[in-house]
Amino acid sequence: MTIAENTMKRPFLPSLSRKAGATLALTLSLLVSGAYAKVDESARYEPVAPTIDQARANILIARQLQFTHFRNLGISDDLSGDVFDAYLNYLDSQRVYLTQQDIDTLSRVKRHLGSALKTGQLQPGFDIYNLVQQRVIERLKFALHLLDDGINEMDFSQDDQILVDRSEANWEADSAALDDLWVRRIKNAVLAQRLNGSDDDAIEENLRRRYEGQLKRAYQARSEDAFQAYMNAFTGMWDPHTSYFSPRTSENFNINMSLSLEGIGAVLQSDNEYTKVVRLVPGGPASKQGQLQPADRIVSVAQGEDKAVNVIGWRLDEVVDLIRGPRNSTVSLEVIPANAADETITRTIAIKRDEVKLEEQSASKEVIQLDRNGQTYRIGVIDIPTFYADFQAMQAGDPNYKSTTRDVRKLISELKADGVDGLVMDLRNNGGGALHEANDLVGLFIDKGPTVQIRNANNDVQVLEDGDPSVVYDGPLVVLVNRMSASASEIFAGAIQDYGRGLVVGSQTFGKGTVQAVRPLNHGQLKITQSKFYRVSGGSTQHKGVIPDIEIPSRIDKARIGEDALDHALPWDQIEAVPHARYFDFTNVIDELRQRHGERFNSSPEFKLLQEEIAFLNQQRKTDFVSLNLDKRKAHHNQIEQTRLSIANARRELRGEEPFADLEALEDWQNQQAADLDSGDEEMDFIIREGGHIMADMLELDQRMASILAPSRYTAKAEAP
Repeated sequence: MTIAENTMKRPFLPSLSRKAGATLALTLSLLVSGAYAKVDESARYEPVAPTIDQARANILIARQLQFTHFRNLGISDDLSGDVFDAYLNYLDSQRVYLTQQDIDTLSRVKRHLGSALKTGQLQPGFDIYNLVQQRVIERLKFALHLLDDGINEMDFSQDDQILVDRSEANWEADSAALDDLWVRRIKNAVLAQRLNGSDDDAIEENLRRRYEGQLKRAYQARSEDAFQAYMNAFTGMWDPHTSYFSPRTSENFNINMSLSLEGIGAVLQSDNEYTKVVRLVPGGPASKQGQLQPADRIVSVAQGEDKAVNVIGWRLDEVVDLIRGPRNSTVSLEVIPANAADETITRTIAIKRDEVKLEEQSASKEVIQLDRNGQTYRIGVIDIPTFYADFQAMQAGDPNYKSTTRDVRKLISELKADGVDGLVMDLRNNGGGALHEANDLVGLFIDKGPTVQIRNANNDVQVLEDGDPSVVYDGPLVVLVNRMSASASEIFAGAIQDYGRGLVVGSQTFGKGTVQAVRPLNHGQLKITQSKFYRVSGGSTQHKGVIPDIEIPSRIDKARIGEDALDHALPWDQIEAVPHARYFDFTNVIDELRQRHGERFNSSPEFKLLQEEIAFLNQQRKTDFVSLNLDKRKAHHNQIEQTRLSIANARRELRGEEPFADLEALEDWQNQQAADLDSGDEEMDFIIREGGHIMADMLELDQRMASILAPSRYTAKAEAP
């Protein structure tokens, strides 16, 4: 009999003592049978069980993690506890289904999970899953009974409140305490919808549809749901980018990356019971429409004028199937905005589906003109949404295939012909792409030399180099980045900074400095981190990202978006630098450049508006509790909405446009953006202009720079700083 077959017959570990195994089995059987909490006898939930294929896949995953992952991490008793905590966090992230009594009892299996996972014995994880599903069913039935009593009977005059984020809250002591919490949760949901203008009948129908949908999903739980959740709690111990794909997810692997084919063009991932937006695909419908943002969480999906379908608790692939649809049709997403004060504040975004075309992701250029102190500067700007290459055309031998480097080379030639004084490369919101394109792009700006180092789990280091001694552009250079600049963008920006080839301006980048490979299993696939990027100066781009030479504040919440915001992210470290040229030393001018930038921004109305917006968002993010008193909640809601309106109108005033009369007018205008994908909000981008001003400062402060960077006069000195 194989180990996997033995797993199906014996639920627990042969390595445990007979007494320990019996205790473990008794513990979980008592929980599932309801000895510790009353289970509704009318429930039709059928407990799910592991399969032989899943057990074999578990063994393969454990081996791959131990012997091929970049991080050297063994499967120990300490890991057992971390897997247990991560698994419960996935199944009950807001701590609204399980009680402290449940946790105390389940904790008896905590120290055994590692050994079980090492040998493919899945039953302990499945028993935990089944117990949580039963608790979910109990809670949803409780919620539906409350709705049966009528929401008009609820009292909103008391001075009560509810914690917004319960991810780190204590577990409620028992079922009675959970009952009280769920009463407050439903009151909170009712209040939020009342303040959005819904009447009680519509609210009750909406909530009933939500809870009944979740209840239906709980009853339809599949063995694969439990296995995927359990394996991802396990693989996530190594790093957040290592994950298990079920056979269904593997068939639709690109779904996890983007909905680029007749969809909305958004990168989605599961975030506990929600589907979260990770990033937007450049040139895609969502990006062009402009309202959907990273870290927004999807609550419901509606087709055209149909009623919205609540998708809380749905599997990622099912949400994706619902969002995808025919080109030119409209899908409406109800989302919890990333900056929402609590999970009951939602907005609906209508997006016209379309196909993301390669040409719409291509690099583009413009020339901005700056008049300063009687002198005019012409600054070329190249926007690079992603690092792309038409691999199919390349493999077919098409001499005119599209790629980032080929397109930028052409754009630079056109800008040089236009007589620009300097160049701004805009990599904001560029999530990366083809690694070789980042390498080749660096080569347009340097003579020759290394661009990035890649270290694998065996500490072998590969150095990618630009071997072409030609330089396409040798003038002054500024690279714009933000928190959504990741991976290949960080490689390019880091190399430009290390070479002293230009200044990096903006906010700290994402910090994605790892490389993954997808490996087939007997059942599904494993995406595993196998190597790590390092700059030519030796520092990793992992975790820290690239720190700009001149920083500009951002609306993006670094605490929620970025590698350092992810659990178990690989740490920053460094290896030896490799010899590389140093084209210019900004040490003598950087302080003056920062001072000029600061003075300019402090007097800029656009920057003052940005600061006001960031302060507003930070205040929202700091909200721990929301009131369940109608009058207090209404006052708070009105304050938030008026601030939104005032910021929107201040921006319109800067653009010379008529202000919105009220919030309804603002929302109507936002909804109209979905009607035409090319009618997005063309907000004045003062960040680009500031990049141009920094360029002009560089030229004014040190006229030597132009001569130093001239190809006939500079000397590239190899060094390893």
